[in-house]
Amino acid sequence: MADTVTKSDPLGSFWLLCPMFHFKNLRKLTCLFVSVCILISPSLADEQDFMEDFMKREYSLAKPYHGLGFSSSSQWDLMGTAMVTPEHVRLTPDMQSRQGAVWSRVPLLVRDWELRVHFKIHGVGKKNFNGDGMAIWLTKDRMQNGRKALDHSTGGMSLGIHCDCHFVTPNADKSHDRAFPYVSVMLGNGTLSYDHDSDGRPTELGGCTAMARNAVHDTFLLVRYSKQRLTLLVDVDGKQEWKDCADITGLWLPAGYFLGASSATGDLSDNHDIISIKLYQLTVERTPEDGDQDQDEVTVPRVDNMEQFHVEVQEEGMSGVQFFFTLVFSILGLAVLAVVGLVLYGRWKENRRKRFY
Repeated sequence: MADTVTKSDPLGSFWLLCPMFHFKNLRKLTCLFVSVCILISPSLADEQDFMEDFMKREYSLAKPYHGLGFSSSSQWDLMGTAMVTPEHVRLTPDMQSRQGAVWSRVPLLVRDWELRVHFKIHGVGKKNFNGDGMAIWLTKDRMQNGRKALDHSTGGMSLGIHCDCHFVTPNADKSHDRAFPYVSVMLGNGTLSYDHDSDGRPTELGGCTAMARNAVHDTFLLVRYSKQRLTLLVDVDGKQEWKDCADITGLWLPAGYFLGASSATGDLSDNHDIISIKLYQLTVERTPEDGDQDQDEVTVPRVDNMEQFHVEVQEEGMSGVQFFFTLVFSILGLAVLAVVGLVLYGRWKENRRKRFY
């Protein structure tokens, strides 16, 4: 019987002979194994050459929102219809013709940073009958309403991340139609203006469709800026993973701009809520070449080779079917006008003849 036990469980006698190893050393081996797995596992930060990140509270807005208000010690200001609740900062309620914003009082002086925005857009309107959306800003002049931060008439110098929920009918640029809601990166350099007819495409650097409205789960945006490269990622599917949205290289942003978030409603409306805005300072490994580039003084937002981002809006020519129906209806219209003219001429001639009798 003893031989049978030994053959079926060769480690049993070992644990009986070394009872302390079973508890003490096994625990050490487990900790060592976990530590090795953590050290050898790749991470997104390693792939992007980021050593560490530090949350900068002076640029962040989170519960319980103590740094928000009208006191002299506040780091954020409210504007328009924006209001604070225990759960969120509501920029606009689900009501028509409202504008609201929240703006940081502290200019951003961090060179490499990552911005994470937890937001919520929801309302009672049906699909395609919703508000205009919201935007996250980095602007030279704070306390502005919405897209005025991009308008050249107000000297708008800014970077804007727009979550555009407003459904628009297809325009002449059918080859570049997009599905809404649509998140886009836009740049204002003081000479460009937001073009409503083309959904702001002349000032757009990139973007993607993000079904963020009336989501049953949390929705997030992530904006990372380092070494003149800006990447935009979204998490709106409830999968707790980032999805690539835009990647812009050669983007130069001046220091000392202000963070903000704004929203507006028109004839259609939604609730636009900010749950948190958190900014992290990134510690990045730099080469001497990177240092020389950063020494160039940047006073105006710009991107290298702006032409590569332009979407040319070309009017489509009339198709064969459209030309045929246009021709038919034109002929019918001329025929009707000719008949009406003949009838009126006949009556005029008859009335003239009666005058001589």
